Amino acid sequence: MTAESIDTGSPTPPAPPAPPEGPASPWGIRDFRLLWFGRVVAVLAIQIQSSALLWQVYEIARRDHPIEQASLYLGLVGLCQFLPLLAFTLPAGAMADRRDRKRTVWISILVEAACATAFLLMALHGSPPLWGLLAVAALFGAARAFLAPASQAFLPMVVGRRALPPAIAAQSIAFQTGAIAGPALGGVIVGRSVPFAYAVALGMFLLAVAAFVLIRTSGKPAPQEHRLSPVESVKEGLAYVWKTKIVLGAISLDLIVVLMAGVALLTPIFARDILHVGPEGFGLLRAAFGVGAMAVAIYLSRFPIVRHGGRWMFAAVAVFGLCTLTFGLSKIVWLSALALFIGGGADMISVNIRQTLIQLATPDHMRGRVSSVSMLFIGASNELGEAYSGVMVRLLGAIGAAVFGGFGALAATGAWAAMFPGLRKADRLT
Repeated sequence: MTAESIDTGSPTPPAPPAPPEGPASPWGIRDFRLLWFGRVVAVLAIQIQSSALLWQVYEIARRDHPIEQASLYLGLVGLCQFLPLLAFTLPAGAMADRRDRKRTVWISILVEAACATAFLLMALHGSPPLWGLLAVAALFGAARAFLAPASQAFLPMVVGRRALPPAIAAQSIAFQTGAIAGPALGGVIVGRSVPFAYAVALGMFLLAVAAFVLIRTSGKPAPQEHRLSPVESVKEGLAYVWKTKIVLGAISLDLIVVLMAGVALLTPIFARDILHVGPEGFGLLRAAFGVGAMAVAIYLSRFPIVRHGGRWMFAAVAVFGLCTLTFGLSKIVWLSALALFIGGGADMISVNIRQTLIQLATPDHMRGRVSSVSMLFIGASNELGEAYSGVMVRLLGAIGAAVFGGFGALAATGAWAAMFPGLRKADRLT
């Protein structure tokens, strides 16, 4: 049974014209190499900027507030980025199915570069107001809302269907390269100079813009015979996701798990006040998750999972929950880093299987809208998860929040396996 033949739980839509098969390996495609490089430097910039922003906000808040109250300000960073995502992601997905996807990508990254410039200017001021940092974070979230669906829908246009699974694995390597180097480099730079961290992020964003501008592949989607209004277009995308149970189950599981068990916001608290390892240790903890994810991504790019995809995904999510639980209970920095390392590898297995299923199960003319729903569930869950974590730290303390999240992820794994049997039984991913 192929991925295309998996029972999605919805009526089979009319088959669109098949896109070009293309070569088996994406690395022989010049435009994919540019796209890959652009993604690496963009993610690197985001991670360096995020490290600087979290550390700066926490340091400002800790001057006047105890740890539990200061953590709420970290939650506000996530909330300020989530609300624009909530407002704009679905309209952005509909736009990605009508407008030039490549142009949308590089313009969105250019806006992110403008945000890095604003962060840099405020950091040079010496003592920026928290409201100013949060306002720029909100603008950054709006740019991400338009970037994610356009970039995900643009990838199959560059590589074709045949090279899509290895291209997704390669894209994961690109993300994890930035996710590893960004926090590690960001932690070192932040320990010396927060403004310099923002300046490095700005340079990376501009490199990413240049890479996408140089791509020759057209980003214009095929014209539709029956043009829908923006509202009807969004409704059509939501209806497709709701009826396609494999897609709905995959993205909703990630939402719940990341919401409850994401520990990105907790790393500065653990580094500063529990493990007492400072900004360098903060960078180590932030990088450990990415190191594990990248190691697995490299393996999957060479030896992809092709059988029992659903079982692998649920097992990986369960391991992720156990690692979050271990991180919360650990008082030793190497054990905390090891838990994040294994958790990153497990998360990469889940991400790779989920993205492959979603891309192969979605026709091209729907990819922007389906990607936007996926972004709303998955990408926005990171920011919403930070806000949620801030509240849970206030209620349970940092350790209690991590332990509660680990148990919650395990419970969600069992519940989703029961509610979405088609996802659990999904087999071939080729």
